[in-house]
Amino acid sequence: ERKKEKKREKIKEKRKRGKKKKKEIKTKKEKKEKEKRKKKKEKVKQKRKKKRKKKEKEKRKRKKRIRLHTNLVEDILKKYRRKILFTNNYFWTLPVDFHLGTEMMVWFLFFLFCDSFQKWMKFQRDFENFKTACIPWEMKIKEIESHFGSSVASYFIFLRWMYGINMILFGLTCGLVMVPEALMGKPYGSLPRKTVPRAEEATAMNFATLWDFSGFAQYSVLFYGYYNNQRTIGWLKFRMPLSYFLVGVGSIGYSFMIVIRTMAKNANDDGGGDDTSFNFSWKMFTSWDYLIGNPETADNKFASITTSFKEAIVEEQESRKEENIHLTRFLRVLANFLALCTLAGSGYLIFFVVRRSQKFALEGLENYGWWERNEVNTVMSLLGMFCPTLFDVISSLENYHPRIALRWQLGRIFALFLGNLYTFIIALMDEINLKLEEEKIVKYNMTIWEASLYNGTIPENSTAPPIQVDPADVPRGPCWETMVGQEFVRLTVSDMMTTYITILIGDFLRAVFVRFFNYCWCWDLEYGFPSYSEFDISGNVLGLIFNQGMIWMGSFYAPCLPAINVFRLHTSMYLQCWAVMCCNVPQERVFKASRSNNFYMAMLLFILFLSTLPAVYTIVSIPPSFDCGPFSGKTRMFEVISETLEHDFPSWFGKVFGYATNPGLVLPFILLMVLSIYYLNATSKSYKEANLELKKKLQSVRIENY
Repeated sequence: ERKKEKKREKIKEKRKRGKKKKKEIKTKKEKKEKEKRKKKKEKVKQKRKKKRKKKEKEKRKRKKRIRLHTNLVEDILKKYRRKILFTNNYFWTLPVDFHLGTEMMVWFLFFLFCDSFQKWMKFQRDFENFKTACIPWEMKIKEIESHFGSSVASYFIFLRWMYGINMILFGLTCGLVMVPEALMGKPYGSLPRKTVPRAEEATAMNFATLWDFSGFAQYSVLFYGYYNNQRTIGWLKFRMPLSYFLVGVGSIGYSFMIVIRTMAKNANDDGGGDDTSFNFSWKMFTSWDYLIGNPETADNKFASITTSFKEAIVEEQESRKEENIHLTRFLRVLANFLALCTLAGSGYLIFFVVRRSQKFALEGLENYGWWERNEVNTVMSLLGMFCPTLFDVISSLENYHPRIALRWQLGRIFALFLGNLYTFIIALMDEINLKLEEEKIVKYNMTIWEASLYNGTIPENSTAPPIQVDPADVPRGPCWETMVGQEFVRLTVSDMMTTYITILIGDFLRAVFVRFFNYCWCWDLEYGFPSYSEFDISGNVLGLIFNQGMIWMGSFYAPCLPAINVFRLHTSMYLQCWAVMCCNVPQERVFKASRSNNFYMAMLLFILFLSTLPAVYTIVSIPPSFDCGPFSGKTRMFEVISETLEHDFPSWFGKVFGYATNPGLVLPFILLMVLSIYYLNATSKSYKEANLELKKKLQSVRIENY
């Protein structure tokens, strides 16, 4: 029994202890919950205090704003009571008995809206001015247009457009060809093609040699022969031969696309024709811009309006002019005969000079002076400088409208430059054939030279290390691609120097002579001979076009040509703008240029097509040099495409590409494109005719109403 009682007591004690623990746990939980509740209440109180403070601050701000608004409105009412406020083409009058209150706030909001609307309009006007200021040389061209007319300004617009195209071509050739070879390719002196020969090292850094783009300039990234024929270069595994080929083809494709796109855009902007009814009245009463606040801008606008009146007067005179048909026909036939004689003579002269230069090259140019070395480039530059002036004298016999006379002048100079260029290309083809024959002899001599290194015997299973020879002592081939690139670079540089010298001597010094010797001369130099020179639109436009044709033709063999042309266009823009405003005078018969420059674009497209033919012929038909350039070791240059498809693409892709380039698919596709172009051209002509008929009907209705 005692044991049972002890157990009962122990059980009771355990129960008491458990109850105490539960109570303690409950008390702890209650304490924690109480603390949490207190914290929550404190947070809520703090939030409420913050909200109250914010509301109080907002109330204070509102009170301040209301006070400011009331003061401002009272000031506004004092100023504008019984006055007229002009906003947005509506007249608003303030009442005489005006009471403060809700109406005050309405009127104040109205004033704020008017003020903000005026500021928004000013911002839009300033932003438009900023956009026009960001266009390169826009203000210069506008100033030239105001003084010399739209015909002269069209040349500078065309030059700016050409500058943009050449910037894209420069980015392609520099970023994908020249810079990767300079950074990741083998350095100078590592290969024979990257090293100046031992016989030329003494004169490789002379100014005459570098000016002739020989020496170190020839063995650099500027020309085709410097590039290696490795499939991949550098740690990026950059495919240099593929990149070189695709950049050459892509630059021509991009040029075709942008020229055709610009022609289409100009044709859309041209519309159906000009509405010439009440032309002088519209010019008289709507020409001035009343937002002009700058005196210089006002002078330019005044000159622009004067020039536009001259253009309109010439157009009206030409539309009413009566002429002797038989006399004009005789004079025009005579002028065309003289122009053909000039073209034939210039072509024969270039052919004679090129043949003579080939004889000099065979005998060795080291035995001749500067004239014999640069005879071809100098003669072509002189013909391009003097023949346009002769054509200008011949065109005075024809008595055409100034715009039509400009097109005839452009066509004749175009034929002159085209004949000169293709005569030069034919001579280059003869020289390429001579280089290919020389290459065969060099290959035979190299085999003899390699055998002589091993004393005439080359063992079949030789394990000895190869004989080390300095790359400067290794014989090498003529590398006809570099020769072609050098010729085009020399032509471009000589044409650039001829242009600058013509501007400085023919325009600037002539203007200085006329200006300062007019006071002490026997006759009036300004109105007689020699007088101030006029800006030659046709010669400058054709010079730009044919210079661009040489860039397209030679950039495949000289990647530096787009960079040289960018420099030429950039400097000629500033130099010719200065010469026009400083040394030239407006033409006697200022005429209005057509609204589209499609005539320039058509000539540019034609010269682009003609300039791609020789390049495509050399790529497809002539084998590349065996020891220079990225395509050395191949029978044709375009084999780099098949090599890339074989090594870098799956076999099925090569089969698909072969089927896609099959002539059985290509010819029907080309035929379909030609038919679609013919259909679209016919539909566009019908739409233009319908547009003209509608305009005539509208004019007749307008006349009937008057």
